Amino acid sequence: MAYGSGPDINRTSSDRSPRRAGAWPAAKLILLWTALLWVLEFFDQATGNSLDTFGIVPRKQSELIDIVPAAFMHFGFGHLIANTVPLLVLGFLAALRGTGRFLAVALTIIVVSGLGVWLIAPDGSNTAGASGLIFGLFGYLLVRGFVDRRITDVALGGVVAVFYGSILWGVLPTESGISWQGHLFGLIGGVLAAFMTSSSRTAGGGRPDWH
Repeated sequence: MAYGSGPDINRTSSDRSPRRAGAWPAAKLILLWTALLWVLEFFDQATGNSLDTFGIVPRKQSELIDIVPAAFMHFGFGHLIANTVPLLVLGFLAALRGTGRFLAVALTIIVVSGLGVWLIAPDGSNTAGASGLIFGLFGYLLVRGFVDRRITDVALGGVVAVFYGSILWGVLPTESGISWQGHLFGLIGGVLAAFMTSSSRTAGGGRPDWH
């Protein structure tokens, strides 16, 4: 998603390899995030699916408070298992640029995806799960390199596209019981998050050179 002359005793390990230095915090964050999803689902199953009420029911004002919690709930272990591996992989890659930035990105995606579901999902539906976040992280990783003008992240986005590009079919209304609305707006949220959290934007300077 890193690169002298003689040795410089003033350089820290993070100066030499920011990507490597950020690997453990990124891994720890996404492992804890995923573990929380599993804990919640075990509790949900043990209490007769009591947490399913935190899903998003569209166009009810009282349901707006469930936009964030819904991203942590699942309708059974099969639903959660399907989301676990892509969340671990894409979440780790996204968090390598900093855990604080990742949290801002994730919150943006969750809110945009949830609002999209609330606005246009079918009447009477109940939507929950991490797939909106997964689609958002996919979109974020695809464009982050171009926004930050980092060649390594552009290459990483290409690799992500090769391995996960087929999920884009999920933004189309092709399968009943699947929230294409959450997927589509999650993807949009990920692209927005790349611009909103751009390193050039947060630095407050001019347009950076490619590096």
